[in-house]
Amino acid sequence: MPDLINTDFEVRSLERTETATPRPWWHLLKYAVAGMLLGIVFVKAEIVSWFRIQEMFRLQSFHMYGVIGSAVVVAAISVWIIKKFRIKTISGEKIDFTPKQYNKGQVIGGLIFGAGWALTGACPGPLFAQIGTGAFVVIVMILSAIAGTWVYGLLREKLPH
Repeated sequence: MPDLINTDFEVRSLERTETATPRPWWHLLKYAVAGMLLGIVFVKAEIVSWFRIQEMFRLQSFHMYGVIGSAVVVAAISVWIIKKFRIKTISGEKIDFTPKQYNKGQVIGGLIFGAGWALTGACPGPLFAQIGTGAFVVIVMILSAIAGTWVYGLLREKLPH
């Protein structure tokens, strides 16, 4: 197999951050504020509700499908706008969309992710918002997500990609 250029986002972003100049700690506050606002939206929209998630998996309500469908539509329009007007990042870099090949590893991973989502009533996005609502049992799910990510990192080279 010929040597291919690694297009993994993680690899490219790590290379970029090594040369970046360090910023003061308070520079991160904007991300904390954005995260808190997103958490409030998640709670108000009831997308962190275990009951709403169970309704979705039992096909009893359109609520979550409407939220997810709206996100897909907004993302598609956003990508179209970025491509059409050749929008660049804040730092002036060109935004490239590289085609990805689908394989059985993604299907297997998606099934595992969906099973975990259905069983726990939580996906990684709103876990911290759920803690904010007082559902402290979610800490177990956060630790499990971290452990799963760690195990994936260990086994990545042996998994189908």
